[in-house]
Amino acid sequence: MTENFDGDWLALREPFDARARDPRLAARLAAVLPSRPHLYDLGAGTGSMLRWLAPKLNRAQHWTLVDADATLLQRAFAEIEERAILAGWATTWPRSTTLLVHSPAGAWRVEALVADLAEPHGLPLDKADAVVCSALCDLVSARWVRGMAASLKVPFYATLNVDGREAFLPPHPLDRVIANAFRRDQQRNKGFAGRALGPSAPAAMAREFRARNFDVVTAASPWIVHPSASVFAHTLAQGHASTAKAAPWARDRSHQARRGKLGARIGHTDLLALPRSQ
Repeated sequence: MTENFDGDWLALREPFDARARDPRLAARLAAVLPSRPHLYDLGAGTGSMLRWLAPKLNRAQHWTLVDADATLLQRAFAEIEERAILAGWATTWPRSTTLLVHSPAGAWRVEALVADLAEPHGLPLDKADAVVCSALCDLVSARWVRGMAASLKVPFYATLNVDGREAFLPPHPLDRVIANAFRRDQQRNKGFAGRALGPSAPAAMAREFRARNFDVVTAASPWIVHPSASVFAHTLAQGHASTAKAAPWARDRSHQARRGKLGARIGHTDLLALPRSQ
């Protein structure tokens, strides 16, 4: 069973994700998609990828949100509809499991699929015009990536993959110890067919998709966390303090965050793999 994520954490990180993703890769994906593309969003969570990418596609579109957590998918529908209503767009429910968002550029059809993502070959991706995901591929194994690259004939767009380039500011004497422990945690088995790739995910994805005759483009997409974002900075630091030995570091970082003195730069890489015919 793959790892689950807390919906409140996903909500807290969403604006940082939105600012970090590289819009040029999204534009390149949009340029190769058909007039009404069907996108499969793997590990969709509460739907933040859709809320960011769908307006950039600027056309009618069909989304299938795929996640192992049915509760997160229910929250995704609620948040997508709420965001649409705030934008002044109509929403309708042709079925209890299908949401239509009537954007000015065309309707977005949103559906969900509850599925364990551990094995790519078990997903109905043959129906997709593109497969997208966000903050997923550093959790998966090398075998998972090989399986995904082997199974796809359509674009694969993976944003916010950790790349190991991170720093909390100001520096702390225990930073290196904490970073090493956190990296070990990133690379444990997260339920995706083996040991997680962690910071090696961008390179592993690029290698596997190029070997399968895809053109691969990457772009940096770091979180830039200013000290004024004290709640996020505090949550981020506590998430890095994964062992008992980290207690002094966590205490100091918590104190800095409460005073609005803790910043961070957390490195990510976005990746777009396009079949050579595109």
